Amino acid sequence: MAHDDPKTLVSTGWLADHLKDPDLRVLDGTWFMPADGRDARAEYDAAHIPGARFFDIDDISDHRSDLPHMVPSVEKFMSRMRSMGVGDGHQVVVYDAQGLFSAARVWWLFRLMGQENIAVLDGGLPKWQAEGHPVEDMSPIVRDRHMTVRRQNQMVKDVTQVSAASKLGDYSILDARAPGRFRGEEPEPREGLRSGHIPGSKNVHYRRLLNDDGTMKGPNGLRAVLDEVGVDLGKPAITSCGSGVTAAIINLALERIGKTDHALYDGSWTEWGAFPTVPVATGED
Repeated sequence: MAHDDPKTLVSTGWLADHLKDPDLRVLDGTWFMPADGRDARAEYDAAHIPGARFFDIDDISDHRSDLPHMVPSVEKFMSRMRSMGVGDGHQVVVYDAQGLFSAARVWWLFRLMGQENIAVLDGGLPKWQAEGHPVEDMSPIVRDRHMTVRRQNQMVKDVTQVSAASKLGDYSILDARAPGRFRGEEPEPREGLRSGHIPGSKNVHYRRLLNDDGTMKGPNGLRAVLDEVGVDLGKPAITSCGSGVTAAIINLALERIGKTDHALYDGSWTEWGAFPTVPVATGED
């Protein structure tokens, strides 16, 4: 069972105990890969944790970019949160329908915007339902609430910064994709991308950070995975994946072990794999 921390990860038991707290806000941050053939909004409409609002990762993003679900402007984030009734003074808990998958991206985005009172629900909706906790299909009544945003620029990196980190070796670059994709042995799900990984990066497949039931491993288990992969925790970290979603699971894991100097490469492989002037490595190294 997770050690409950309202700034990182809370258990289903914690949420059940606090569900009726007046300043609690629950978000459904479910997002599916296009190949999954599932509709996150439709599944939310059919059944969600009572009082939950739907956080649309694709909508709350920078639509000026050709890359998927890039970080939105501060103004757009504030506007969307206000319309959802999420603001200053709220404790936020975010979950997803896959256990622990896209909810970490929402957690990271809040942290990027300077909001620290947010936690991921450990095990997500599957664990919540398996334990017999209630769900509903009604949309909550929303009242506007102002949110103060202080963007933490050090928490996000662009392709130029990651390219420099790859050359200099002054960051641990951690890739959350599956091993076959990291090694360049499996094609990328998005067409037109080269196969392989950022030179000098380490493969920390996000599933290795989770237990069989979709909950996150404890700090000792997380450290063991990172140690086995050869991650140098003495360096600041940059996380990456296919499009910046599962990378955030590594950021959450790093925060759980007390490592706070971590950032996320927002463009991730969707950008790097299509960028003609950056190198690509294959194999284990």
